[in-house]
Amino acid sequence: MSWVFDATPLTSLAKAERLGVVETLSEPRLVPERVYREAVTEGIEAGYDDARRIERTVEDGLVDVVAVDTDDSPVATRLGRHPGLSDADVAVLTCADARDAVAVMDESAGRSAAEVEGVETRGTAYLVLAAVKGGQLSKAGGRDAIDAMIDHGWYVAPDVYTRVVGKLESFE
Repeated sequence: MSWVFDATPLTSLAKAERLGVVETLSEPRLVPERVYREAVTEGIEAGYDDARRIERTVEDGLVDVVAVDTDDSPVATRLGRHPGLSDADVAVLTCADARDAVAVMDESAGRSAAEVEGVETRGTAYLVLAAVKGGQLSKAGGRDAIDAMIDHGWYVAPDVYTRVVGKLESFE
């Protein structure tokens, strides 16, 4: 299975210093160029430490930056008309659609548009839960990762937080 990352999951994990969670996913793990510009290039220019962490993750080969052709894609054309989607969101969903990959994104507008287009999505919490379920992260480590992301500005609705913690506790 392939994974295509939007900026929010990467920046949330980077701020919490938990980008290692990405390594637990199967390859390929991809970042569209537009997302890289947003999360890394513009982030470094703004002085964000998380941008440097993401840059290192790319340099270390944990994720690959890819070009996404949105010019000849009917999916990109439809998504481009969606007022709630950024250019980066369109690139993520177009890339995921073209590669039959999972789009990793948290924003509801992107997830809703993905559903309409038949693109599978997963969020940042899923990545942490998968790492715990796969044994790459302990239950306590998973809870620490979720809490650290929240402490660094990642938003999760209280009911979703409760479900995530409950799921963490249910793992053997």
